[in-house]
Amino acid sequence: MLNFIRSLFSLTLLIILQACTPLWGRSNEISLNMVRTKTPTPFLSIDIPKPRKLTSYATPSSVPSEMVLTIEQPLQVWTSLAVPPLLADLLKSNGFKMTNDQASANFHIIEQPLKDSKQTRWIYALVAPFPTITDEIKWQDFLSMWRGENSNSFKGVSIWIDSTTLEAITSILGPPEAGIVRISPSEDLIKSTWNERPSWAIVPFEDIEPRWKVLSVDGQSPIDKKFDEQKYPLQVIFGFKEMNLPSSTILPLSNRDPEKLTTLVMTGVTALVRATAGKMERNGVLYPGEGIRNWLVSADLTHISNEIPFSDNCPFPDPNQADLVFCSDPKYISLLEDMGTDIVELTGNHFQDWGTDATIKTIEMYKERGWLYFGGGLDLKDAQSAKLIISNGNIFAFIGCNPAGPAFDWATDSQPGAAPCNLPWMQSEVTRLRSEGYLPIVTFQYYESYSVQPGFEQLRDFQNIADAGAVIVNGSQAHLPQTMELRNGSFIHYGLGNLFFDQMDYPVIGTRREFIDRHIIYNGKYINTELLTAMLEDYSRPRPMTPEERDLFLNDIFSASGW
Repeated sequence: MLNFIRSLFSLTLLIILQACTPLWGRSNEISLNMVRTKTPTPFLSIDIPKPRKLTSYATPSSVPSEMVLTIEQPLQVWTSLAVPPLLADLLKSNGFKMTNDQASANFHIIEQPLKDSKQTRWIYALVAPFPTITDEIKWQDFLSMWRGENSNSFKGVSIWIDSTTLEAITSILGPPEAGIVRISPSEDLIKSTWNERPSWAIVPFEDIEPRWKVLSVDGQSPIDKKFDEQKYPLQVIFGFKEMNLPSSTILPLSNRDPEKLTTLVMTGVTALVRATAGKMERNGVLYPGEGIRNWLVSADLTHISNEIPFSDNCPFPDPNQADLVFCSDPKYISLLEDMGTDIVELTGNHFQDWGTDATIKTIEMYKERGWLYFGGGLDLKDAQSAKLIISNGNIFAFIGCNPAGPAFDWATDSQPGAAPCNLPWMQSEVTRLRSEGYLPIVTFQYYESYSVQPGFEQLRDFQNIADAGAVIVNGSQAHLPQTMELRNGSFIHYGLGNLFFDQMDYPVIGTRREFIDRHIIYNGKYINTELLTAMLEDYSRPRPMTPEERDLFLNDIFSASGW
């Protein structure tokens, strides 16, 4: 029955997409692509369709579709104090009547039920306020904290938890030592932890949201694509105490379904020119990406902001090139292929440096590889249009623009180039996309500034786009990493810094520092961001920061962000 429902759902989805009315009179093109350089995950690349109705699968539901109950008459169920609210909601929405009278209930839902009963695995996350430096903890250190044993590793850290989760975790760990755990209603946990840092909390997976930082436990994190639940200790089994259940009673396998999770990696400036290109000629085209390749190829969707056109007539790179008119040898695209590129941003202010023919050739090279491109295009309509992509059931709309120019770089009705900014229209478009179930990802090639702090206009424009409905707002112009902001469920990063570019010395180490943002989307909802940090070496090659470099970098940015 479940397979039939899923097949019917997939068929319905395909019919909806094929029946879409295109915007601006363009044809509706749908192509199925496979990401060759990473774990095979099919996704649809769609050229500007307008869906008629997406709420059946794009708007997240709190009730997993895997739970199906067919009950002829209401059955009363009693749940223990440890049962999470979502599981209780699942039962109520599928025909069970909840009761507080344990004796009169037909069935009981409890933690740690008999092995042969119908069960569900509930994953919990160890979280902290987003601007927390700590990334991971050893399980034995956590147990020492829980038991009140002497430990200097995390002295002074409070553990916050709501009463229901406390009951669940106590069932597997035993009661915490007095004074170790602080109780708060679930809706107040974030406020409590942010107000009393350093603090941690334990929440069910469904309560992860952008203001949390998810901490790894013994290298396992529930927002990681490679998460192995068999190696993860923060989980509780719930199930029916009774054995004589209706045969149609099915519980979800877990509150975490890996098939509904998408990781999107966003990167900063890529410019395969000057010294970077010279290093590629000397050490091989793939040389710049060797240190951080795994971060990019392991994502479901990988974004590259490549500012430079490819040209067959591009001269041999000069590390000391004085002018700022750039091109790249077409063979350098092998680096982008090796990074697992899926989405290319074209808002850069060098996109038209080598003329119209080179710009068109570059776009055709991306098309040949099945890559989505946005923020630039073959003409103004193509450049400004939102580009849509589906990954693991999550539907994204990418849109970007360049307010800074220069004017010759902007696309026109008859010329390719970057998308100029029409902010009132863009806000309206983002609001429309969000209302139709898409997750808008918006990028700006803003006015360049070698300052960690964005200017007033940048703050205003980025915030207005977030308020319009964008879940991620990115500054793609920054060579020097800038601050970030959590705003009403959206994540704004005013500038990520470079990815592949040769700036090693201005100011001091500032342009060597790089952010790579890994965004986590689950069941149609943006839930979290992980900050990956790199340091540029050899004028071309970012590498993961050392723990000391990372701590200093994050402290600097978090402080500048007002955290």
